[in-house]
Amino acid sequence: MTAIPFPAPPADSAEVIALRAEFRAFLDQQLASRTPRQRSDNWYGYDRGFSRAMGQAGYLGMTWPKQYGGHERSAFERAVIVEECLAAGAPVGAHWIADRQSGPSILKFGTEAQKQAFLPRIAAGELSFGIGMSEPDSGSDLAATRTKAVKDGDVYRVTGTKVWTSFAHEADYVILFCRTSGTPADRHMGTSQLLVDLKNTPGLTIKPIIDLAGQHHFNEMHFEDAIVPADMLLGEEGQGWDQVMSELAFERSGPERFLSSIELMVQLIEVLKGRDSDAAQITVGRVTARLAVLRRLSRSVAGMLQEHQNANLQAAIVKDVGALFEQALPEIARELIDAEADPRAAGAYASVLANIVHNSPSWSLRGGTREILRGIIARGLGTR
Repeated sequence: MTAIPFPAPPADSAEVIALRAEFRAFLDQQLASRTPRQRSDNWYGYDRGFSRAMGQAGYLGMTWPKQYGGHERSAFERAVIVEECLAAGAPVGAHWIADRQSGPSILKFGTEAQKQAFLPRIAAGELSFGIGMSEPDSGSDLAATRTKAVKDGDVYRVTGTKVWTSFAHEADYVILFCRTSGTPADRHMGTSQLLVDLKNTPGLTIKPIIDLAGQHHFNEMHFEDAIVPADMLLGEEGQGWDQVMSELAFERSGPERFLSSIELMVQLIEVLKGRDSDAAQITVGRVTARLAVLRRLSRSVAGMLQEHQNANLQAAIVKDVGALFEQALPEIARELIDAEADPRAAGAYASVLANIVHNSPSWSLRGGTREILRGIIARGLGTR
């Protein structure tokens, strides 16, 4: 079987160590009043004020050129900021998608006018993005997209439906994956990406999807002959598939793929303190070891991105194995602690457990289902 290369992650430099300490102090100040239950929302927490504070302090757009509001720091330094945000349960939702994948896609494929218009505002924490990929009845099969954009002079007329769009009711823009020619039978051919204004697009309707926990993160977007200016085409018409695959490498490899349930682990260890239980010590040791391996793999991908290497395969592995870890943690906690998951509980542990239990089923769906990811891995190994 072909070995999967995961290069060794870079060692922490003095600059990285100093950055981590500096950023932890920033988070301590910003998040002092945030409860364990709120921290367990992880990257679903949405706070534009916090995102603006991140931007003002120079923690967004970290790897981008300074001419676009960036700070020309390394991908590894950015990974440190992301990791610390997740570990602290910071409400990063207002900038998360824009900083993680929308901005890098615009930087890579956008026109100069698009770069000047969008990137400085993202880096300042002022512009929020959603992901316009998934469609009803398609699962994670992006190539089956039916949303159609027809060029009509200096505009595109868009018709179709997108689903599971996080924060579409709050965000400013979405990068829409759509078909500009052909039919779904053409698969990867004829697809494109458009930058769509969620606040000012005639013909666009956004409808809420309430999840199992009673929360409103997700939405449906309905396009009925919606008008999008032609100069909002991202990249080249017909090259949408290659562009969206590049975007997914950023989405799948980060620490959010194994730290979504980290607050539960924090609370579990807190409850277990002082208990003389060999089973608990062994289990927590094993969980910690798994977390350490996942962290190393994710840091390796950050190093690959820094070197502009294709990390699609490695990112898929991190996402798949990370989701398994995240979804196993609630069951591990239940085996160790006899407590019911109760969102109304006064204690931190029970309310955090309830939030994680309600949200964890989605973690093997977002960013690509397990089946899609394993297909990517199989092709990378040459077994498919």
